[in-house]
Amino acid sequence: MNKKPRSLIRIIIPVVLTLVTIALIVWPMLAGGQYVVLDPKGPIGASQRDLIVISTILCAVIIVPVLILSAVIVWRYRDKPDNKAAYEPNWSHSTKAEAIWWTVPIIIIGLLAIVTVRYTYDLEPSKPLAHEKAPITIQVSSLDWKWLFMYPEQGIATVNTLNIPADRPVKFELTADSPMNSFWIPQLGGQIYTMSGMAMTLYLQADHEGKYWGSGANFTGEHFGEMRFDVNATSDEDFDKWVAEVKQSSQELTTEGYNALAEPGTSNVAYYSAFPEGLFQNIVTKYVVDGQSAHSKHGTSSEASGAIQNATDTSNQDEDKSAN
Repeated sequence: MNKKPRSLIRIIIPVVLTLVTIALIVWPMLAGGQYVVLDPKGPIGASQRDLIVISTILCAVIIVPVLILSAVIVWRYRDKPDNKAAYEPNWSHSTKAEAIWWTVPIIIIGLLAIVTVRYTYDLEPSKPLAHEKAPITIQVSSLDWKWLFMYPEQGIATVNTLNIPADRPVKFELTADSPMNSFWIPQLGGQIYTMSGMAMTLYLQADHEGKYWGSGANFTGEHFGEMRFDVNATSDEDFDKWVAEVKQSSQELTTEGYNALAEPGTSNVAYYSAFPEGLFQNIVTKYVVDGQSAHSKHGTSSEASGAIQNATDTSNQDEDKSAN
């Protein structure tokens, strides 16, 4: 007599949990777009979103039928007095079933491989973006626990805030003067590591003016949660006005000031009208030992490799002069 209520509960609970899970996933999307990765504002972010969607659909071709069949089989062949399912104790093989559950996954895996390889090459981080406008270069250094952004063409620097012109490629050159971190602006593109002794290159672009958020995506200790920054994408005119305001109203970042800034600790948003020439290259080469990067140049950009080599040559020449 108690079998039916227990069976019903066993069915209701999974169904309710499944519906609640789906609601929790879908509701924020409909309520205002909390899924920043799925709401890209630039070509790199859009391509990465497409890869996520394509991969999810291909995987769903296998996962969804398996989940449905699991529920159907449990219901169809459950133990009950009036069970009318065929009793086949000697059944052991079905060529048709074997062909389906081997062929379909192999085809899906093949498609996933083709799609992934294509997008991987297209989204190579140091690959310049095709655009009629020349890219703006911004040098990024992750510190303990703050972000330093240097604009070599404009001669200014900022801490924990980033301004970029919209509808124009941005070439980020990234390094670290601290433990390894990860630079990430979710709506513009995927994260890339910042590492001491290396300079990585990442091209991103904001197609629309707006305010986006960026962060460090790699845990680095006590104040890891403070390593967030706003990204303000503006028109070219507003960007030039902002640069002029920073130059007129901010103090310079001196070598002593940078050394103090690089000390472990948090920092408020800050603006600098100038910074020491070659500061980024000095940060990169700071960790070079015997002419080799601490990471053996793996993934190092050509600019950084050149900077490392130049610094090493200069050091060797100075040593030779001293010896003479």
